Amino acid sequence: MSDADGSIDPAGIGEGDAPPVEDAPYKVLFEANKCFGAGKCAAVSENWEMDLASGMARPTTYFFGEDDLAHNVAAAEACPAKKDRGVIHVIDRRTDEEIAPDPEGDGTISVDW
Repeated sequence: MSDADGSIDPAGIGEGDAPPVEDAPYKVLFEANKCFGAGKCAAVSENWEMDLASGMARPTTYFFGEDDLAHNVAAAEACPAKKDRGVIHVIDRRTDEEIAPDPEGDGTISVDW
């Protein structure tokens, strides 16, 4: 989970208690501390809801299969946080590549921590 320099490998986040990759080949990494509650994710994805107490979004599940991929990608692409780079990241657990928002276009996980 940590590299030799002490940095955190984002691909390893949540994997300790995750379902098998075969059952849920995708996951969401969510930079909740950077969410400002625009609600665009909840408008396009059934996996995202607004928490009225905090005013921020949250996923109902972090791990999912092919059937839920499209609307989670839509949520990641709709997120306006981080100057439209988004704080919702959809990761392919089989390759550890970012599917969305993928601002660099190379699959690098674009978390900002």
